[in-house]
Amino acid sequence: MSSLLDKAKEFVADKIAQIPKPEASLTDVSFKSLSGDSITLHSELSVSNPYSHRIPICEITYSLKSAGRVIASGTMPDPGWIAASEKTELELPVKVPYDFLVSLMRDVGRDWDIDYELEVGLTVDLPVVGNFTIPLSTKGELKLPTFKDMFM
Repeated sequence: MSSLLDKAKEFVADKIAQIPKPEASLTDVSFKSLSGDSITLHSELSVSNPYSHRIPICEITYSLKSAGRVIASGTMPDPGWIAASEKTELELPVKVPYDFLVSLMRDVGRDWDIDYELEVGLTVDLPVVGNFTIPLSTKGELKLPTFKDMFM
């Protein structure tokens, strides 16, 4: 009886592994806006849906790191749906408080940019499989705007 159960488990695991899953890509981080207490950065997620019906996005978690420290992290609960058989573009805004930027001044002072790593977890609710998280990450340099850039 246990061998029959083991074979059934293997069959189900094999079939689930062959189910097509959504794929996603992440763009580099760029400067979006400036406010009284923080700067807002953003990145874009592009998610493709292999199914003929839309898929709910449960949440998007993110962590922005620089110099080995977490600059900003958070969760976007229930950001919407991935359109059926299409690519869906999602914007991921990240607010970074000024007080943290001041602590990075050594890195910023050399070349007026911040070396960063953005890690994102896109959790979707797939039929039969359940919640499925797509891990994404990108690294790069974020050039900070100068006073000239802000006023032109």
